[in-house]
Amino acid sequence: MPRFSVATPQRTYTAVVERGAIARLPEFLPAKCGRIFVVTERGVWDLHGARLRAALSPTPFETLFFAGGEENKRLAHVETLAEQMAELGGDRSSLVIAFGGGIVTDLGGFVAAIFMRGIPVIQIPTTLLAQVDAAVGGKTGGNLVAGKNLFGAFHQPLAVLIDSEVLATLPVREYRAGHYENIKHGIIAAAPLFRLMEQQREAVFAQDPAILEQIVAESVRIKAEVVSADERESGLRRILNFGHTFGHALEAETKYTRFLHGEGVSWGMRAATHLARALNMLSDADTESILGVLNAYGPIPSVAGLSTQPLQARLLKDKKTVQSRIHFVLPVKIGEVVVRADIDENAVCGAIERALAECQ
Repeated sequence: MPRFSVATPQRTYTAVVERGAIARLPEFLPAKCGRIFVVTERGVWDLHGARLRAALSPTPFETLFFAGGEENKRLAHVETLAEQMAELGGDRSSLVIAFGGGIVTDLGGFVAAIFMRGIPVIQIPTTLLAQVDAAVGGKTGGNLVAGKNLFGAFHQPLAVLIDSEVLATLPVREYRAGHYENIKHGIIAAAPLFRLMEQQREAVFAQDPAILEQIVAESVRIKAEVVSADERESGLRRILNFGHTFGHALEAETKYTRFLHGEGVSWGMRAATHLARALNMLSDADTESILGVLNAYGPIPSVAGLSTQPLQARLLKDKKTVQSRIHFVLPVKIGEVVVRADIDENAVCGAIERALAECQ
């Protein structure tokens, strides 16, 4: 059973990667725990609520339902959840269990971060993307009209329980979208992970248990090590944003309705790869490999109707932009990236144009 320690100034906690990990929930409940609030989506609860209920039994809890979707990851829903918690007697001894995909883990974690000025949260991600990215690392928050994830807080969980059994019910599109984050981890820090996904595509799509758990465990290991070294994204943690700067612009420009987050990241990695190649930072061979794997795990929805200038303007609103300087994470080889903030806007424009042309 892989267990990874995430050591941050806020707290040190464990990410458990194991089939059936939800049953281990009692091991991580605080000794003196008040009311427990499970934040989830109705669909997730219908599919997997019995697992969580059995794990918590006989401990009582309240279930708070949130209508998921990026378009609903907004402050209004945070207030609604917090009001419900207050009405049900929540106090500083309460606990939030965020049980769902990345939107639930982000928003549920943020509610925990601000309710009574901060109560504990346990993350139980039920989508692949949430398991390998969103639920690990303590980033919580939501979207503004101006852009993605522009409000939030760093609020590290008590634990992250990653149960691969729940992935069997994921729609194919959701499953594929999650793997773009695994591809990202391979490109930024683990060439063997990238090659595994390149060479074992059929086994990955078939959800071969051994291959899937190897991929998830390796991604969680990378995320845990990066977050432990840089909790608040002052240095090393920036590499986790590979594909996200361009991808967030795409999601915001389409009002979070056309692309799943992983699909946005896929397109963003494509744009970043073209930018790195145009700047002679990346070899032709590695460029072809990255684009080939992105294609192999596709397709993503068409970008028809989108143009370069609005997307480029969105980049300036990205939360990683500082004093109008956009920070790009760019690959120099498979397994290594660098952060650059000195890129000519014409080169950026060219990379966006190429990525749009390839995904019509």
